[in-house]
Amino acid sequence: MTDKPQGGKPGDDSAAEEAVIKAAEEAAAAGGAGEGSEELATAKRELAERTADLQRLQAEYQNYRKRVERDRLTVREIAVSNILESLIPVLDDIGRAREHGEVTGGFKSVAESLEMVVAKLGLQQFGKEGEPFDPTQHEALMHSYSSDVTEDTCVQILQPGYRIGERIIRPAMVAVAEPQPGTQTTPGPDAEAESGEDKPDGGSDS
Repeated sequence: MTDKPQGGKPGDDSAAEEAVIKAAEEAAAAGGAGEGSEELATAKRELAERTADLQRLQAEYQNYRKRVERDRLTVREIAVSNILESLIPVLDDIGRAREHGEVTGGFKSVAESLEMVVAKLGLQQFGKEGEPFDPTQHEALMHSYSSDVTEDTCVQILQPGYRIGERIIRPAMVAVAEPQPGTQTTPGPDAEAESGEDKPDGGSDS
């Protein structure tokens, strides 16, 4: 009788091989998952860096646009200011002609059109009789004293001033009246007695 080979059933070796292959595949899959996680983390980090770069570039571009727009407006304001400043002598001539009643007919229409155009461009005339003297807006060409004023006052506008917005193009040329020296009254003894408290009587009833 022939002895049978020992070592278990014939299918045991193939089952073991399948188990080994399965374990290897799982290990490979596990290793692949780790590599995938690392790649994903790297991609997220690079995406965050690129996003930050994009945001920085966008902010720089917005600042550049604002700077260009601001410079453009500044150049426009300077150009308009130069043109308006060159027209001020013409406006002075129109004002003097109007004072003498010479702004009539076609010249009147031209004068009014010019004044309307410069006003639309932002040129404003200022300086009125009776307003307080302001050295930042007025230039005093004449001085006098008057008992009718209580502070330095523009009593005559010799030449109107012009401004664009808050910027003075030309100060108003004015005659200034100052309060008359000695017109400021000081409280007399009677006024002091009325404003002061009653003094207690120093005597006593006998």
